[in-house]
Amino acid sequence: MKKRVVVGLSGGVDSSVAAYLLKQQGHDVLGVFMKNWEDEDDEHCPAKQDFFDVLAVAEVLGIEVEAVNFAAEYRERVFGYFLAEYSAGRTPNPDVLCNAEIKFKAFLDDAMKRGADFIATGHYAGKGQDAAGHAALLRAADLNKDQSYFLYRLNQAQLSPTLFPLAQLQKPEVRQLAEKIGLPNFAKKDSTGICFIGERPFREFLERYLPKQPGPMRTPEGKLIGEHQGLSYYTIGQRQGLMIGGPGEPWFVAGKDMASNTLIVVQGHDHPLLQSLTLTAGQLSWIAEAAPDPGKPYSAKTRYRQQDAPCRIAYQEGGSMRVDFDTPQWAVTPGQSVVLYDGEACLGGGIIL
Repeated sequence: MKKRVVVGLSGGVDSSVAAYLLKQQGHDVLGVFMKNWEDEDDEHCPAKQDFFDVLAVAEVLGIEVEAVNFAAEYRERVFGYFLAEYSAGRTPNPDVLCNAEIKFKAFLDDAMKRGADFIATGHYAGKGQDAAGHAALLRAADLNKDQSYFLYRLNQAQLSPTLFPLAQLQKPEVRQLAEKIGLPNFAKKDSTGICFIGERPFREFLERYLPKQPGPMRTPEGKLIGEHQGLSYYTIGQRQGLMIGGPGEPWFVAGKDMASNTLIVVQGHDHPLLQSLTLTAGQLSWIAEAAPDPGKPYSAKTRYRQQDAPCRIAYQEGGSMRVDFDTPQWAVTPGQSVVLYDGEACLGGGIIL
């Protein structure tokens, strides 16, 4: 049946092909471009070129397109959290929060005001139904591009009216289709990272908001190795940018002592301090809005592009969850997300504490 579908168009090939597929299915398609960031240093954010690309795609597809500005919502709901987490020494994932708070909340609300029956995005993810009849978030057919990890905080009200037209497609197929139908962005490079940082060095961006607080770099035994520029600028497992030379294996960040402003560093990718058999997570969020059964075996990722690892879960007082893995996980990082899967279904997850 013909439905009114509002598609979030980013200017990239994925959302463009998603809009094309929906139009081919006979839906009434409206494209919406979201501007989520603006400041005095906007040249690092490619939003202007992206919008031009959206307009060019809309012309080829024969659909209307409108621009909406969610910059205020983004600063309040995503960027404020981003800075607070880095200030506390953690490493947040703003893409996870942007999906839950902007793309599937602010955008969803805006689309419904436009009379949408559904919204759609170019995410590589699938949707189904669980045994209880709830909307289920599934992995995409293209496991190399699957983005269910970034969508784990969606709830039923957000997932139910959402379509993922690319669920069954491989990325090369998407590009081939885009070229075949004459989309001008068929070869456009995939965006990486987050808009407000753009093509500048990450530390350079953070220094605009979080001042340098130099301190010692030490081994777990307390040996002074060097000086760091501020704990906020480093993440667990980081190798590049430590400015530590000398003989032996490469150095990695293994921990942060916030009280003494000390960065803990170790030598060797497989150092025991970089391996974790268990973790604790808070801010739990479940797709079906009911917690998974702690008696069942699941698999989990503690970072994107990581192989699932078999695990078991146990709930703790205060609303947190312990996750126990069968094998050690490398560089488990506070502030990042642990995401649970039951086969092809993404169940949800939480923020690593």
